[in-house]
Amino acid sequence: MKKLVVSIFAVALLFSCNKSTKISVDKGLDIKFDKYKDGFVTSLWKISPEWASNLGYHKLDSVLVVFDAKEYKKQFDFANAQLDSLKQYDIESLSDNNKTDFYMIKNQLESMIFNIKELKSSEWNPAEYNVCGTFAEILNGKYDTPEIRLRAFNLKMNNIPAYYEAAKKNIKNPTKEHTDLAIAQNTGGSSVFEVDLNLALEKSKLSPAEKKEIQEKAKISVKAIKDYANWLKALPNKTPRSFRLGADLYAKKFNFDIQSGYTADEIYKIAVDHKKELHDKMFVLANNLWSKYKGNTPKPADKLELIKQVIDQISLKHTTPENFQSEIEKQIPELTAYVKAKDLLYIDPSKPLVVRKEPAYMAGVAGASISAPGPYDKNANTYYNVGSMSGWTAENSESYLREYNDYILQILNIHEAIPGHYTQLVYSNQSPSIIKSILGNGAMVEGWAVYAEKMMLESGYKNSDEMWLMYYKWNLRTTCNTILDNGVHTKNMSKEDALKLLTREAFQQQAEAEGKWKRVTLSQVQLCSYFTGYTEIYNLREELKKEQGKNFNLKKFHEKFLSFGSAPVKYIKELMLSEK
Repeated sequence: MKKLVVSIFAVALLFSCNKSTKISVDKGLDIKFDKYKDGFVTSLWKISPEWASNLGYHKLDSVLVVFDAKEYKKQFDFANAQLDSLKQYDIESLSDNNKTDFYMIKNQLESMIFNIKELKSSEWNPAEYNVCGTFAEILNGKYDTPEIRLRAFNLKMNNIPAYYEAAKKNIKNPTKEHTDLAIAQNTGGSSVFEVDLNLALEKSKLSPAEKKEIQEKAKISVKAIKDYANWLKALPNKTPRSFRLGADLYAKKFNFDIQSGYTADEIYKIAVDHKKELHDKMFVLANNLWSKYKGNTPKPADKLELIKQVIDQISLKHTTPENFQSEIEKQIPELTAYVKAKDLLYIDPSKPLVVRKEPAYMAGVAGASISAPGPYDKNANTYYNVGSMSGWTAENSESYLREYNDYILQILNIHEAIPGHYTQLVYSNQSPSIIKSILGNGAMVEGWAVYAEKMMLESGYKNSDEMWLMYYKWNLRTTCNTILDNGVHTKNMSKEDALKLLTREAFQQQAEAEGKWKRVTLSQVQLCSYFTGYTEIYNLREELKKEQGKNFNLKKFHEKFLSFGSAPVKYIKELMLSEK
């Protein structure tokens, strides 16, 4: 459930009045819109209680929505009713803050309708049905007492059998890839009810009768979860839907999800050009490092091969599978100290960041990720989820660790933690606009993390030819994410061509490339968010540097940019430019 893109012209028109002939804000209408937003959010949580819980709004934790035909009609009617409500507000009479909130709400509602009526992923993506994560978050939460949370857990379990029965009725012609993911995640995630729940009950002060009731209900829940996985395994599906979205749906989903000033095709072309620029820069560095790593070995005539051979040598320097998580933990305070020393932006020391092994119910898509608390639960832990190599072959582990070698592991930590996702999401929770926090734009969130990587190196972090070469390799990943995603979903790119792009042109290890192929078969558009958001943020910074000259202050830019919450970059740009 994401958002709408207004054309560049419309956005420019929206804010052009701020620069010279500023139209006065109708304060009464603005106050009325603020009240509307409060009502909108309350209504949104009633139809999306799981989303609310993820953001720290726990009044509806005991509710599990059953996604049957009646529920989808309810969501469709809600979206249309709210769109009608928006018509009473004259956009030009709203404050800048409320103009952006208006468009973000409108985008959210139109995206809901698109998902229900056109995308219809509820029919072909069985992995959308998985209760394990939301129940695990209740157990892991630090809000309320364990007893209150366990009672909510108990009530929420009532609907689990109906939830999975509705899922079975919804699914029509699913993709093979999403079916396999659903089986793996539901099977693995059932441990929440078999192991995690019992541990929580042992520590709780619930009566023996309550504990017994919860445990009996958990058995019924586990049966429903495993029955769903087994049903999927046995499902006759001779002509499964392709995981490829197709150009038309892809373009629409890009507009809703990314909310960029660029179209999907435009950012694809920019990414292709950027790939060539990175290759040129990498060749200069690799050529300079050749003798250091390759001695008197003759240089290959193929520039990409020369780059690859130098990267392969540098990549031999890495940690071990056993120490992978502890190495990440060790680097977090080092990055924090560096950001403070360079005065790049303020980092709130009171917001905890916990590095943990990736939970089983999250496994299968990305090797590292951040789970951040929402605006209602600002002081809760942010989790840095680290994928485990347990059970991997020695060959696969070595390939993975070469990909995340000593240089790139640091860039990964910049991206995921400091000053990347963790830092940005803490700022987002402080935004005065709840809309900008709860309807957070993925391209802004991912774009900031990618921007942070380059910004840190520009500031002098671990400056060396090796670090810059590895940074460019890492940035190629972001760039090729866009090329891959668009190519696979709209241009019928084959797995062979995709792996060639990733291994030969992006210099990725085979294990990493195979993992990215899996990811692109399971997601659509999201892989574009990194490069699109990064491009827009970096261009905005450079534009402001040019305009402000010696008055430009990097820390002020960062803190001002982040103060707008997780709004689309194009809106933040207009707000920042309008303040001149």
